[in-house]
Amino acid sequence: MPSLKSAILVGAAMLLAGSAHAQIGRIQPNSGAQQENAVRVQSGINLFIPGPTGEGDEAQKLRDKAQHAVYEMAGRECDLLREVLAKDCRLESVTVNINANARQYNQQQPEGLSVNGSINLQITLK
Repeated sequence: MPSLKSAILVGAAMLLAGSAHAQIGRIQPNSGAQQENAVRVQSGINLFIPGPTGEGDEAQKLRDKAQHAVYEMAGRECDLLREVLAKDCRLESVTVNINANARQYNQQQPEGLSVNGSINLQITLK
């Protein structure tokens, strides 16, 4: 039986499927005396999650959901890189920025959160 966490992730993925945009910003070789065949990979994510943006419990749950989505992606990034081009992978940093978009008079975009994330990794090529 799926856990509540899994059910929430599936629901979040379905909500985000139409509004998520992810890209690998750059892959660059490391310089200096570092490991041969080592490269740094930076991946960026931009999401919009509709929902309350105030100070209540529901708004806090939405902010937590937004952070969780980026951290989940970061947690899976090494697995994906190992499938495609990495022999080894190490997560170096994750950054999450959340901005509230409050609904204003005559505004087309619904109330919700704009989420930007950056994932930095170091890999060893296959």
